[in-house]
Amino acid sequence: MFPVRDYRVSGKRPWATYILIALNVLVFFYTLTISDTGYVLLDGCVWRDTFGQLPPGFDITAYRRYGQGCLYPVTLRARFYIQYGLIPAEFLSGKDLPPTVPFPIWLTLFTAMFLHAGWLHLIGNMWYLWIFGNNVEASMGFGRYLLFYLLCGVGAAGLQMAVSGKSTVPMVGASGAISGIMGAYFVLFPWSRILTIVPIWFFLQFVEVPAVIFLGLWFLLQFFSGIADLRSLGGTAWWAHIGGFLTGALLVFLFHRRDVVPGVVRWWERRRFRRYW
Repeated sequence: MFPVRDYRVSGKRPWATYILIALNVLVFFYTLTISDTGYVLLDGCVWRDTFGQLPPGFDITAYRRYGQGCLYPVTLRARFYIQYGLIPAEFLSGKDLPPTVPFPIWLTLFTAMFLHAGWLHLIGNMWYLWIFGNNVEASMGFGRYLLFYLLCGVGAAGLQMAVSGKSTVPMVGASGAISGIMGAYFVLFPWSRILTIVPIWFFLQFVEVPAVIFLGLWFLLQFFSGIADLRSLGGTAWWAHIGGFLTGALLVFLFHRRDVVPGVVRWWERRRFRRYW
């Protein structure tokens, strides 16, 4: 299933969501200006000696052409991702290996949220943020929403690192933080209708489904994919999605405005009222 739109009107301009989308797009376009063919040499031995692994971005073909002993070639663009992406082994050990960042290593928690690996990665994330972000922002307000977004990204990264703490693959992308927005939407507006594209045999059908169904199925897909991927822990950061969703679903109770009653709370109160009467 793929979401097309939701039918809930926020009634307010989602300026924070606009800013987040603009920042992600601008950073992505900046990465496109960095050469993906030019190489720079990194000290691979320090990676091997510290973590017992080759440096991220290692390419055996490039090493045979440009490598020199402990000096491992990576593209200039790969160096940027290694430098500003979140590498679990580096973060948890507190050791910032070359190429180092000009600030404390823990800040890569936030820089990694604005990096994307390609066009599909960027477009998919920004589409989900566009659909679910505006109503969540309206329920919190500008400042609280931005803080909430960042904290969801931190929660997402935390669970992913708990599962893959020895990984030297850079974690990049806004999907963990956006998963938190989806978790908040699940709690706030469970009965909001989501227009969804559903493939049925060889045809694509447009179907309206409640958010509780769409997001519930999405979460289950992430969970079972994460379980299946526990051995390899490569590619998609499933546990970041799970961590972000759960963080958002919990933190929303602290961040929503006082005049906003989450949909799940209304549902629970109605259910309890019916039980007593």
